[in-house]
Amino acid sequence: MTTAYLNRIATAVPEHDIHDAFVVFAEKMLGDQRLRTIFRRMASRANIAHRYSFFEPQEGYEKFFSHEVNESYQLGNLPSTARRMEIFEKSAPVLMKMAVDRLALNAQERAGITHVLVTCCTGLYAPGLDFEIVDHLGLSTDVERTMIGFMGCYAAINALKLARHIIRSDPEAGVLMLNLELCSLHLQETQELEQVLSFLIFADGAAASLITARNQGFALDSFKTITIPGTRGLITWKIRGLGFDMLLSGQVPRELGNALPQSGLMAERDDIHLWAVHPGGRSILDAVEKGLELPADALKASREVLASFGNMSSATIMFVLQRIMQQARPGQRGCAMSFGPGLTAETMRFHAV
Repeated sequence: MTTAYLNRIATAVPEHDIHDAFVVFAEKMLGDQRLRTIFRRMASRANIAHRYSFFEPQEGYEKFFSHEVNESYQLGNLPSTARRMEIFEKSAPVLMKMAVDRLALNAQERAGITHVLVTCCTGLYAPGLDFEIVDHLGLSTDVERTMIGFMGCYAAINALKLARHIIRSDPEAGVLMLNLELCSLHLQETQELEQVLSFLIFADGAAASLITARNQGFALDSFKTITIPGTRGLITWKIRGLGFDMLLSGQVPRELGNALPQSGLMAERDDIHLWAVHPGGRSILDAVEKGLELPADALKASREVLASFGNMSSATIMFVLQRIMQQARPGQRGCAMSFGPGLTAETMRFHAV
């Protein structure tokens, strides 16, 4: 059976660092002084230094940030979902081009692309990013396109799984994968601390990857889905009138920490040298590290990505894999995992070549 390889990864983020400005804004947005104190403490422990957005932070409290299309997020007057999707349609292609261009495909690689896969859960329009990629790279009009939408943070693992199926069924195929999210679009005005803490970690980012049968990068060995019973409501993502409403329960780390040791990963742990764990937040990384009894430095790449970029939903795991790929030695075996609605962990076993 043909082996599929993740040959290389390129990443991109917008220019505006919004993290410090958001911390100030969110604390002032909370009317309850007790909640403000808790938020301030949680923000200091988040282990996030930077998060990037297409929005430009503004000074002051009433207006947090603005966009070049003359749209601003003001308390009491947040934009509608329709307006947010207009911003997505303008901004997402810009970020896509940054990531795809950094992948630096040569003429032979472009000619060999037969499939385009796109993951996104933060914006929708059609013809969409799949067509934008074909046009931007001048790909053949008969390229097969697949949109993997609204799966949240684990979508990239599912896209890699699909890419592996494609390569195994057609060894001559070439897959270009884009994972792009503009999470900052969906800021909500709220007094719910759990929701404000969710906004504290999310950011914008994109990753572009090439997957072929060429023996280079990471070999995609196997995939496994782990769904935790009784946790369906802990992560939700629903379209509403003022954007997409995210719920990320504080119970998620505990449930993951309890479930992962029972998943079979403990038995495989000693064979794994490289851990690419989705940095859904500091507490999630802590729960994985503790639950699987990993060495203190096992999640170094994940913690670095969290600190430098925050959680960019489906794009984030590719930022982690990119860092690991730059340092991996041939023969080292790895495990990638991302978490999302379900509550589900999507995992991928790989090895460096």
